[in-house]
Amino acid sequence: MLLVCRFRVSDPGPFADRARKALELLTKQPGCTKAQLSRSTDDDDRWVLTAEFDSVVAYRRAMSPFDVREHVIPLLSEAETDAPAMYEPLLTAVDGETTERVSLLAEDAFTVRLGEAGGPATPR
Repeated sequence: MLLVCRFRVSDPGPFADRARKALELLTKQPGCTKAQLSRSTDDDDRWVLTAEFDSVVAYRRAMSPFDVREHVIPLLSEAETDAPAMYEPLLTAVDGETTERVSLLAEDAFTVRLGEAGGPATPR
């Protein structure tokens, strides 16, 4: 799973310090394979924090320890919320070799509406 959090930052010094601590804490967690903080080359107040996890379970477990809840969760709560934050990698390329992953989402994931997961909205 890929976590993508976008930030608009007015004071980069303190933000980068907090992000460094968050990245260190996240990458110490089992199942977190990589994390990075990037700054936009087009707009100097736009930043993005990304982290890769082995699975949804690994992501949820990584967010559980107290020090993560104390330092990481508050930082992530400042991210912009106008776009989704969690993504499922389906194609990965390394050294010219592409690997395709099977989606973990149910086949009807984008067709079942809220409240319909337990059965159809109207009796058949």
